[in-house]
Order: sequence, then C-alpha cells, then structure tokens
Amino acid sequence: MISQILPLATETDTLSEFGNDPGWLIALKAVLIFLVLVLLTLFNIWWERRVVARMQHRIGPNVNGPFGLLQSLADGVKLALKEDIVPKAADKAVFLLAPVIAVIPAFVTFSVIPFGPVVTVPFTDIETPLQLTDMPVAVLFVMAIASVGIYGIVLGGWSSGSTYSLLGGLRSSAQMISYEVAMGLALVAVFLYAGSMSTSEIVAAQDRLWFGLILAPSFVIYVIAMVGETNRAPFDLPEAEGELVGGFHTEYSSLKFALFFLAEYVNMATVSALATTLFLGGWQAPFWIDHIWSGANEGYWPLLWFFGKVLFFIFFFIWLRGSLPRLRYDQFMHFGWKRLIPIALLWIVAVATIRAVSLDGGIDRKYLLIGIGIAAALLLVLFFFGEQEEEAAGPASAPEDLAPGSFPVPPMPAGGAVRGPAATLTFEKTSRPVTAEAQGGEA
Repeated sequence: MISQILPLATETDTLSEFGNDPGWLIALKAVLIFLVLVLLTLFNIWWERRVVARMQHRIGPNVNGPFGLLQSLADGVKLALKEDIVPKAADKAVFLLAPVIAVIPAFVTFSVIPFGPVVTVPFTDIETPLQLTDMPVAVLFVMAIASVGIYGIVLGGWSSGSTYSLLGGLRSSAQMISYEVAMGLALVAVFLYAGSMSTSEIVAAQDRLWFGLILAPSFVIYVIAMVGETNRAPFDLPEAEGELVGGFHTEYSSLKFALFFLAEYVNMATVSALATTLFLGGWQAPFWIDHIWSGANEGYWPLLWFFGKVLFFIFFFIWLRGSLPRLRYDQFMHFGWKRLIPIALLWIVAVATIRAVSLDGGIDRKYLLIGIGIAAALLLVLFFFGEQEEEAAGPASAPEDLAPGSFPVPPMPAGGAVRGPAATLTFEKTSRPVTAEAQGGEA
C-alpha cells in the first residue's frame, strides 16, 4: 500500500545526469555558486534598505556607487576593519567557531538546488546540468544541513558569557524545533505527489502544474515556516533588539558579526530557492510561457526564471519586515505548535488519501467524503475552540477607579513591596515652571 502511495525514487534519467562531470567543472560550479550567493547577499541588503526606505518615505542608500549599489560592499569592508573583541567570560574556541558553523551550512545547502536544465558548457562540447549535484534524498539533505546551522547560533549565544546572548540562543533552538517540524510536514505532501525526494525530479514533476497551486495549504505552511526558520521579522525573536539588545550576537564584532549577518541573508536565499524548486516549478518558465515560446526552458534562459522567483520571495521577506510588528514569544510558540503543526498533519492525511484513491482506486467514494467531512470538522474545532476559550475567560481583571494619570502594574515577585493587580503608579501633573536651578540638576 505504501509503495502505491509513494513510489520509491529510482535511478532515473534525471539522476543519471550527475556524477559525470570532470573535476575542473565541479570546482567551477562550486566557485560560481559561492560567488552568486555572496553577490546576491550584497544586492539583497541594498534592496532591503531601499524598499523599506520607500515604505517609510525615506530615500535609502543612494551615494556609494550607482543607485547606492556599493553601499553593502562598503559596510562589509567597514565591518572587516573594525576591532575584533572577545569578551573575558567567553569560551574563546567556541566563540570563534560559532559564526563559521552558522555560515558554512548556508552555502552547502545550495549544492542540490537546480538552477536550470542540461546545457553545453561554453567553448567546450561538454553537456552538464545547471546544478552541482543531486541525490535521491536531496530535500532531506537540505533539511539536515539547515538544522546544523542552528548550532552556530546556539553556541554563539552560549559561548559569549552574556545572559542576553544566552537567551537569544535558547530562543533560536526552540524556534527551530517548532517551525522546522511544520516545514518538514509541509514537504511530505510534495514527496507524495512527486514520488521522489530528488530536487531535479521534483522540478520535472511540475512540468504541467506547479505544486504551489495543487498543494496550496502546504505552500502556505512552508512560507510561514521559512520566515520563522530564518529568524526574520515578525519572527525575529532570537535578535529581539527591544529586550535582548541584539540577541545571540550581542557580544560579536568585526568579521565574526559579518559572518552571522551573511548566514542570515544566505539562508533567506536558500529557503527561497527551495520554495521555488518545490512549489513554483523551479527553473521552468512562469505563467507557462513555454507554450508560446518553445525555447523558454532551454539553454541559459531558465536562470532568469529561477532567480526571478527567488527574488519574489526575497521581496516577500522585505515586505513582511516593513509591515508587521514582532510577535510576543508566547504567541509565536502557540501559533507554531497549536496551529501550523496540527493543520499540516491533517493536510498530509488528506493528501495521502487522495493519492491512494487516484493510484489504487480502492477507497469507496462514500468513505472518502466522510473522511473529508471529519477533517473539515477537526479544522474548524482547531481554529475556533481555542479562541472561544480565550473569549470565555474574558479580559484580565483591571483595577477599578484608577486615579487620573495612573496605569496598572503587574504583581511584584515574592518579597516585593507592591502586590496585587490593583497596585498602580501615579504621575502627578504640576504647572511649576522649570527654573535654571532645576535644569542644572537640583536633586
């Protein structure tokens, strides 16, 4: 039964295209991926600053280079030339290794992302796919490597010897567990429909219809989870400047801080490229332009479609940062565990049922409708039951008859002088003019 629902990935023509390149070509591909990611990071930083500036009716960087494009490069050089400080209380070895552990997995995950079809290398007669490598479990490889990157953040916060940094690192670990589970569950539906975990085969399976359309709930869950996975607003709890003064990288400076910064932006590109590959047809032409133009998916043109889709997701990241405030930590965890994960589980059951019906035809239509009705009822209960409980509890009891200019104060810990929810602080208004003596700092 399982083999009928999820055909095992076999050695297909797509996978047989890999492993035949000469060594110099493999090295060239790796270097080009590294350069593309570094340049894309510099561009994304500039683009984010310009877009957010427009949203806030500012100008943004426009001095260094044409349109300010060299501003990111200038900031990178400035960071590299700053004084490198290591706190006394830090574990020096781990403190130095943490940024490296964070940034290396961000680059490695791009090794299995397909940029385009098989092409002919210029000035040679060698044919090679526009992808470094592929494997039958390429998506699981991406998830595993991305999970390693979180150790850099956790160890960076722990090794700094600072309470704020430690709290930021712990928040990152909890955030990764919560939203990577939802992300992994969202990808199961893609595996069921593609019949493979190979990135190149998943792209090939979307030649007629993108999975982002037929698996829309999985797509939405993945997009939400990828924002939480990359610690971006409104889910940037590990870096919450308001309460953590910068979070896990508070004690970092110079090039080590730049590596953390680089890891964040490369991870943005990684999850965007994975979303493009799994849900938006990868390098295939959008809006089915290939039906009009036969050469749209041939040669190096697919690079244009691929990076266009990736930049669409990058713009989505920037749009969220310029639009939404940061969530409270309890709201963030509540949404991940009590909303995303249950919905993802129910959706997987529905997708597996539909696939069993389409591949085997052994499930009666009556039972299928009953199952869909039960799943819909569970979804309604999941969404509205918790909200009804909160409404029934009512708002928190507020102190009555507050004096003008006062506001509620939460209870103090044991031993404190102020107790109870009705305790208030009052600010008295005065019309006494400010004198020169008072301005001089009179006690």
